[in-house]
Amino acid sequence: MRAIFFDAGNTLVFPDRAKTLAPLIARGVAVSEEFIFASERAARHFRDANAAGDPKHTDQQYWNIFYGEMLSHFPAHQDALPELVAAARSSSSWCVVPPGTRETLLALKRKYRLGVISNSDGGMPDLFARLGLADCFETMIDSGIVGYQKPHPEIFQAALREVEVPAEESVYVGDVYSIDYMGARAAGMQAILIDPYGTYARNGVPRITRLDELELMLASL
Repeated sequence: MRAIFFDAGNTLVFPDRAKTLAPLIARGVAVSEEFIFASERAARHFRDANAAGDPKHTDQQYWNIFYGEMLSHFPAHQDALPELVAAARSSSSWCVVPPGTRETLLALKRKYRLGVISNSDGGMPDLFARLGLADCFETMIDSGIVGYQKPHPEIFQAALREVEVPAEESVYVGDVYSIDYMGARAAGMQAILIDPYGTYARNGVPRITRLDELELMLASL
């Protein structure tokens, strides 16, 4: 492997719940971690089972499923769905960086070419600059800028062109099987899932639960 590409959301950066759940918080609704994790699993399983959908609307579809599951527990607030989806799709809402992320990336950078490939709104490069992560990467490919969303192969190929590394010498790390794993594999790349909730524990695919497990997994590919 010469290059590693990463998803952004739920891989390197995580949502600020005060922002992504603001429409419900404003209504006095408290959402438990249990409901959040259940919504994560439901969105992944549904998206994976219906992967043949229009890739232009992958991100919208994912968040519709996620919040649809969440709001099933709060039927009086179904009308909050559009606001919740809009908040989740805003790059500014993804500003929580787990401890050790930068250090792990810099250690990997000494051995590999690093990049980001993300379904976002065009603001991801600026977000990474504000979070102090931008200098860890040679390239950041944002679907809101290039015009293609994962799992479309063109968004992966755009990243490969940037670093001039063949697909077969690259690996992609993301969190959703049908979007990240299958998208990268269709582009000819290796792929690893980051799966802290055990959603894909029985799928038989390469997976890690934390970013600091990545280098050991790479050695096994």
